[in-house]
Amino acid sequence: MQAIVLHKVGDAGNLKVEKVGDVKPKKNEVLIKHTAIGVNFFDVAFRRAQYKTAQLPAILGMEACGVIEEVGADVKNYKVGERVAYATGGTGAYVEKRAIDARHLVVPPVGLTDVQVAGTLFKGLMAHALLHRVYIAKRAKRILVHAAAGGVGHILCQWAKHLGLEVIGTVGSNEKINFAKDHGCDHVINYKTGNFVEELARITNNEGVGLVYDSVGKDTLEKSLECLWPMGMCVAFGESSGATEKLDLNLLVTNSLYLTRPTMALYKANRIELVLSADEVFAAVTKGIVKPKITTYPFKDVARAHQALESRSSIGSIVLTF
Repeated sequence: MQAIVLHKVGDAGNLKVEKVGDVKPKKNEVLIKHTAIGVNFFDVAFRRAQYKTAQLPAILGMEACGVIEEVGADVKNYKVGERVAYATGGTGAYVEKRAIDARHLVVPPVGLTDVQVAGTLFKGLMAHALLHRVYIAKRAKRILVHAAAGGVGHILCQWAKHLGLEVIGTVGSNEKINFAKDHGCDHVINYKTGNFVEELARITNNEGVGLVYDSVGKDTLEKSLECLWPMGMCVAFGESSGATEKLDLNLLVTNSLYLTRPTMALYKANRIELVLSADEVFAAVTKGIVKPKITTYPFKDVARAHQALESRSSIGSIVLTF
Protein backbone atom coordinates (compact mmCIF):
# COMPACT_ATOMS: atom_id res chain seq x y z
CA MET A 1 0.00 0.00 0.00
CA GLN A 2 1.00 3.65 -0.34
CA ALA A 3 2.25 5.74 2.55
CA ILE A 4 3.79 9.17 2.99
CA VAL A 5 7.05 8.57 4.84
CA LEU A 6 9.28 11.10 6.61
CA HIS A 7 12.87 9.81 6.73
CA LYS A 8 14.41 13.01 8.07
CA VAL A 9 12.99 16.14 9.61
CA GLY A 10 13.08 19.39 7.70
CA ASP A 11 11.22 20.90 4.78
CA ALA A 12 8.11 19.60 3.09
CA GLY A 13 10.13 17.96 0.32
CA ASN A 14 11.25 15.34 2.84
CA LEU A 15 7.77 13.79 2.73
CA LYS A 16 7.95 10.92 0.21
CA VAL A 17 5.16 8.71 -1.17
CA GLU A 18 6.39 5.11 -0.93
CA LYS A 19 5.17 1.55 -1.02
CA VAL A 20 5.04 -0.08 2.42
CA GLY A 21 3.88 -3.46 3.67
CA ASP A 22 0.21 -4.18 4.26
CA VAL A 23 -1.00 -4.17 7.87
CA LYS A 24 -3.33 -6.45 9.81
CA PRO A 25 -5.50 -5.34 12.72
CA LYS A 26 -4.80 -6.58 16.23
CA LYS A 27 -7.67 -8.02 18.23
CA ASN A 28 -8.76 -4.56 19.49
CA GLU A 29 -8.26 -2.79 16.15
CA VAL A 30 -9.98 -2.25 12.83
CA LEU A 31 -8.32 -1.86 9.44
CA ILE A 32 -9.52 1.29 7.66
CA LYS A 33 -9.11 2.06 3.97
CA HIS A 34 -8.78 5.83 3.94
CA THR A 35 -10.74 8.03 1.57
CA ALA A 36 -9.79 11.45 3.00
CA ILE A 37 -7.02 12.52 5.37
CA GLY A 38 -6.97 15.80 7.29
CA VAL A 39 -3.81 17.92 7.33
CA ASN A 40 -3.12 19.87 10.51
CA PHE A 41 -0.39 22.19 11.72
CA PHE A 42 0.60 19.44 14.15
CA ASP A 43 1.83 17.55 11.08
CA VAL A 44 4.02 20.48 10.07
CA ALA A 45 5.36 20.82 13.61
CA PHE A 46 6.35 17.14 13.72
CA ARG A 47 7.88 17.33 10.25
CA ARG A 48 10.16 20.22 11.11
CA ALA A 49 11.06 18.79 14.57
CA GLN A 50 9.21 21.48 16.51
CA TYR A 51 7.54 18.50 18.18
CA LYS A 52 9.53 15.28 18.53
CA THR A 53 8.57 12.09 16.72
CA ALA A 54 9.19 8.82 18.56
CA GLN A 55 11.42 7.56 15.76
CA LEU A 56 12.34 7.97 12.10
CA PRO A 57 11.25 7.05 9.53
CA ALA A 58 7.83 8.27 10.63
CA ILE A 59 4.32 8.48 9.22
CA LEU A 60 2.54 11.69 10.18
CA GLY A 61 -1.15 12.62 10.16
CA MET A 62 -3.69 12.84 12.99
CA GLU A 63 -7.12 12.35 11.40
CA ALA A 64 -8.85 10.54 8.58
CA CYS A 65 -12.13 9.17 7.28
CA GLY A 66 -12.61 5.85 5.54
CA VAL A 67 -14.27 2.45 5.37
CA ILE A 68 -13.56 -0.56 7.58
CA GLU A 69 -11.99 -3.44 5.65
CA GLU A 70 -11.26 -5.83 8.53
CA VAL A 71 -12.21 -6.11 12.19
CA GLY A 72 -10.13 -7.51 15.05
CA ALA A 73 -11.40 -10.45 17.08
CA ASP A 74 -12.39 -8.39 20.14
CA VAL A 75 -14.13 -5.58 18.25
CA LYS A 76 -17.90 -5.91 18.59
CA ASN A 77 -19.34 -2.47 17.81
CA TYR A 78 -18.08 -2.03 14.25
CA LYS A 79 -18.39 -4.08 11.09
CA VAL A 80 -16.76 -4.40 7.68
CA GLY A 81 -18.05 -1.79 5.21
CA GLU A 82 -18.93 0.79 7.87
CA ARG A 83 -17.74 4.36 7.39
CA VAL A 84 -15.77 5.70 10.35
CA ALA A 85 -13.40 8.52 11.25
CA TYR A 86 -10.84 9.28 13.95
CA ALA A 87 -8.78 12.18 15.30
CA THR A 88 -7.35 11.04 18.67
CA GLY A 89 -5.26 8.00 17.73
CA GLY A 90 -1.91 9.76 17.43
CA THR A 91 0.21 10.09 14.31
CA GLY A 92 0.05 7.61 11.45
CA ALA A 93 -2.81 8.73 9.20
CA TYR A 94 -0.76 9.47 6.06
CA VAL A 95 -1.34 5.97 4.67
CA GLU A 96 -3.70 4.21 2.27
CA LYS A 97 -4.82 1.84 5.04
CA ARG A 98 -4.40 2.01 8.80
CA ALA A 99 -4.99 -0.38 11.68
CA ILE A 100 -6.18 1.61 14.69
CA ASP A 101 -7.67 0.89 18.10
CA ALA A 102 -11.47 0.89 17.82
CA ARG A 103 -11.83 3.15 20.89
CA HIS A 104 -10.72 6.11 18.74
CA LEU A 105 -13.45 5.66 16.14
CA VAL A 106 -16.55 7.76 15.61
CA VAL A 107 -19.32 7.30 13.06
CA PRO A 108 -20.06 10.33 10.84
CA PRO A 109 -23.63 11.11 9.79
CA VAL A 110 -24.78 10.18 6.30
CA GLY A 111 -25.25 13.80 5.25
CA LEU A 112 -21.54 14.73 5.44
CA THR A 113 -18.99 13.81 2.78
CA ASP A 114 -15.71 12.10 3.58
CA VAL A 115 -13.87 15.34 2.80
CA GLN A 116 -16.11 17.33 5.17
CA VAL A 117 -15.51 14.78 7.92
CA ALA A 118 -11.73 14.71 7.48
CA GLY A 119 -11.62 18.49 7.25
CA THR A 120 -13.59 19.18 10.41
CA LEU A 121 -13.24 16.37 12.97
CA PHE A 122 -9.84 17.15 14.54
CA LYS A 123 -10.30 20.92 14.25
CA GLY A 124 -13.91 20.73 15.38
CA LEU A 125 -13.01 18.69 18.44
CA MET A 126 -10.31 21.25 19.23
CA ALA A 127 -12.84 24.09 18.89
CA HIS A 128 -15.32 22.17 21.04
CA ALA A 129 -12.74 21.72 23.80
CA LEU A 130 -11.74 25.39 23.62
CA LEU A 131 -15.29 26.70 23.80
CA HIS A 132 -16.87 24.24 26.22
CA ARG A 133 -14.21 22.43 28.27
CA VAL A 134 -11.05 24.51 28.73
CA TYR A 135 -13.31 27.38 29.79
CA ILE A 136 -17.02 28.07 29.32
CA ALA A 137 -16.50 30.66 26.62
CA LYS A 138 -19.96 32.23 26.93
CA ARG A 139 -18.92 33.61 30.31
CA ALA A 140 -16.24 35.71 28.61
CA LYS A 141 -18.72 37.50 26.31
CA ARG A 142 -15.91 38.92 24.13
CA ILE A 143 -12.99 36.92 22.73
CA LEU A 144 -9.90 37.34 20.55
CA VAL A 145 -9.05 34.54 18.10
CA HIS A 146 -5.67 34.55 16.38
CA ALA A 147 -5.37 32.94 12.93
CA ALA A 148 -9.10 33.43 12.46
CA ALA A 149 -8.96 32.24 8.84
CA GLY A 150 -7.08 29.04 9.66
CA GLY A 151 -8.34 25.49 10.04
CA VAL A 152 -9.28 25.66 13.72
CA GLY A 153 -9.75 29.42 13.69
CA HIS A 154 -12.55 29.65 11.13
CA ILE A 155 -14.48 26.86 12.86
CA LEU A 156 -13.91 28.38 16.31
CA CYS A 157 -15.08 31.84 15.22
CA GLN A 158 -18.29 30.58 13.61
CA TRP A 159 -19.19 28.45 16.61
CA ALA A 160 -18.37 31.24 19.05
CA LYS A 161 -20.56 33.67 17.12
CA HIS A 162 -23.42 31.16 17.24
CA LEU A 163 -23.02 31.09 21.04
CA GLY A 164 -23.57 34.84 21.14
CA LEU A 165 -19.98 35.96 21.72
CA GLU A 166 -18.44 39.09 20.30
CA VAL A 167 -15.57 37.76 18.19
CA ILE A 168 -12.44 39.71 17.29
CA GLY A 169 -10.10 37.89 14.94
CA THR A 170 -6.58 38.42 13.68
CA VAL A 171 -5.27 37.34 10.29
CA GLY A 172 -1.90 37.51 8.57
CA SER A 173 -2.92 39.18 5.31
CA ASN A 174 -5.51 41.60 3.96
CA GLU A 175 -6.79 38.86 1.63
CA LYS A 176 -8.11 36.96 4.65
CA ILE A 177 -10.04 39.83 6.25
CA ASN A 178 -13.30 39.39 4.36
CA PHE A 179 -13.14 35.60 4.79
CA ALA A 180 -12.83 35.99 8.57
CA LYS A 181 -15.72 38.46 8.63
CA ASP A 182 -17.85 35.99 6.68
CA HIS A 183 -16.95 33.21 9.13
CA GLY A 184 -17.92 34.61 12.50
CA CYS A 185 -15.75 37.63 13.22
CA ASP A 186 -17.29 40.96 14.21
CA HIS A 187 -13.93 42.71 13.83
CA VAL A 188 -10.76 41.58 12.02
CA ILE A 189 -7.21 42.87 12.54
CA ASN A 190 -4.22 42.21 10.26
CA TYR A 191 -1.56 41.56 12.88
CA LYS A 192 1.20 41.69 10.25
CA THR A 193 0.59 45.31 9.30
CA GLY A 194 -0.49 46.83 12.60
CA ASN A 195 -0.27 46.59 16.37
CA PHE A 196 -3.13 44.26 17.28
CA VAL A 197 -2.96 45.24 20.97
CA GLU A 198 -3.58 48.89 20.13
CA GLU A 199 -6.24 48.06 17.55
CA LEU A 200 -8.07 45.78 19.97
CA ALA A 201 -7.96 48.50 22.64
CA ARG A 202 -9.55 50.89 20.15
CA ILE A 203 -12.27 48.38 19.19
CA THR A 204 -13.12 47.58 22.83
CA ASN A 205 -12.78 51.12 24.20
CA ASN A 206 -9.78 49.93 26.24
CA GLU A 207 -11.79 47.19 27.97
CA GLY A 208 -10.00 44.24 26.38
CA VAL A 209 -11.37 40.70 26.10
CA GLY A 210 -12.13 37.91 28.53
CA LEU A 211 -10.50 35.17 26.46
CA VAL A 212 -7.69 34.98 23.93
CA TYR A 213 -7.27 31.87 21.75
CA ASP A 214 -3.66 31.91 20.56
CA SER A 215 -2.45 29.29 18.07
CA VAL A 216 0.41 31.43 16.74
CA GLY A 217 2.80 31.28 19.69
CA LYS A 218 6.11 33.12 19.63
CA ASP A 219 4.98 36.10 17.54
CA THR A 220 1.85 36.86 19.56
CA LEU A 221 1.68 35.23 23.00
CA GLU A 222 3.11 37.98 25.22
CA LYS A 223 1.04 40.61 23.40
CA SER A 224 -2.03 38.40 23.75
CA LEU A 225 -1.75 38.75 27.52
CA GLU A 226 -1.96 42.54 27.12
CA CYS A 227 -5.38 42.14 25.48
CA LEU A 228 -7.06 40.54 28.50
CA TRP A 229 -9.21 42.27 31.06
CA PRO A 230 -8.57 41.46 34.76
CA MET A 231 -8.71 37.72 35.52
CA GLY A 232 -8.97 36.91 31.83
CA MET A 233 -7.62 33.71 30.30
CA CYS A 234 -5.18 33.14 27.47
CA VAL A 235 -5.51 29.72 25.84
CA ALA A 236 -2.30 28.93 23.97
CA PHE A 237 -3.15 25.92 21.82
CA GLY A 238 -0.61 26.14 19.01
CA GLU A 239 2.76 27.50 17.90
CA SER A 240 2.61 28.14 14.17
CA SER A 241 5.25 30.88 14.45
CA GLY A 242 7.46 28.82 16.77
CA ALA A 243 7.65 27.98 20.45
CA THR A 244 7.54 30.72 23.07
CA GLU A 245 10.65 30.52 25.22
CA LYS A 246 11.25 31.84 28.72
CA LEU A 247 7.85 33.39 29.27
CA ASP A 248 7.96 35.71 32.27
CA LEU A 249 5.17 34.60 34.61
CA ASN A 250 5.18 38.06 36.15
CA LEU A 251 3.29 39.14 33.03
CA LEU A 252 0.26 37.48 34.64
CA VAL A 253 0.50 39.27 37.95
CA THR A 254 -0.83 42.77 37.35
CA ASN A 255 -4.26 41.62 36.13
CA SER A 256 -4.26 38.19 37.85
CA LEU A 257 -4.39 36.47 34.45
CA TYR A 258 -4.67 32.80 33.58
CA LEU A 259 -2.61 30.96 30.96
CA THR A 260 -3.21 27.38 29.82
CA ARG A 261 -1.75 25.10 27.13
CA PRO A 262 -4.39 22.43 26.33
CA THR A 263 -4.17 19.42 24.02
CA MET A 264 -7.32 18.18 22.34
CA ALA A 265 -6.47 14.47 22.62
CA LEU A 266 -6.31 14.67 26.42
CA TYR A 267 -9.61 16.55 26.68
CA LYS A 268 -11.24 13.92 24.43
CA ALA A 269 -9.47 10.84 25.85
CA ASN A 270 -12.61 9.62 27.60
CA ARG A 271 -14.64 7.48 25.20
CA ILE A 272 -18.03 8.98 26.13
CA GLU A 273 -16.66 12.52 25.86
CA LEU A 274 -15.17 11.72 22.44
CA VAL A 275 -18.39 10.34 20.99
CA LEU A 276 -20.62 13.07 22.39
CA SER A 277 -18.24 15.82 21.29
CA ALA A 278 -17.87 14.38 17.78
CA ASP A 279 -21.65 14.23 17.49
CA GLU A 280 -21.82 17.92 18.43
CA VAL A 281 -19.16 18.79 15.86
CA PHE A 282 -20.97 16.89 13.11
CA ALA A 283 -24.30 18.45 14.15
CA ALA A 284 -22.80 21.94 13.98
CA VAL A 285 -21.72 21.29 10.38
CA THR A 286 -24.98 19.59 9.41
CA LYS A 287 -27.05 22.48 10.79
CA GLY A 288 -24.89 25.11 9.11
CA ILE A 289 -23.63 26.57 12.39
CA VAL A 290 -20.15 25.79 11.10
CA LYS A 291 -19.54 26.04 7.36
CA PRO A 292 -16.04 24.69 6.82
CA LYS A 293 -13.87 25.94 3.98
CA ILE A 294 -11.88 22.94 2.72
CA THR A 295 -9.16 22.75 0.07
CA THR A 296 -8.25 19.31 -1.25
CA TYR A 297 -4.94 18.01 -2.57
CA PRO A 298 -4.22 14.60 -4.10
CA PHE A 299 -2.47 12.23 -1.68
CA LYS A 300 0.73 12.44 -3.74
CA ASP A 301 0.82 16.24 -3.43
CA VAL A 302 1.26 16.25 0.33
CA ALA A 303 4.35 18.48 0.05
CA ARG A 304 2.30 21.21 -1.64
CA ALA A 305 -0.35 20.92 1.06
CA HIS A 306 2.29 21.34 3.78
CA GLN A 307 3.84 24.30 1.99
CA ALA A 308 0.48 26.05 1.77
CA LEU A 309 -0.16 25.48 5.47
CA GLU A 310 3.34 26.38 6.62
CA SER A 311 3.45 29.59 4.58
CA ARG A 312 0.07 30.55 6.07
CA SER A 313 -1.23 31.21 2.58
CA SER A 314 -4.01 28.65 3.00
CA ILE A 315 -7.52 29.50 4.17
CA GLY A 316 -9.64 27.07 6.18
CA SER A 317 -8.87 23.35 6.26
CA ILE A 318 -6.73 21.11 4.03
CA VAL A 319 -7.56 17.50 3.14
CA LEU A 320 -5.65 14.85 1.16
CA THR A 321 -7.74 12.64 -1.11
CA PHE A 322 -7.12 9.50 -3.12
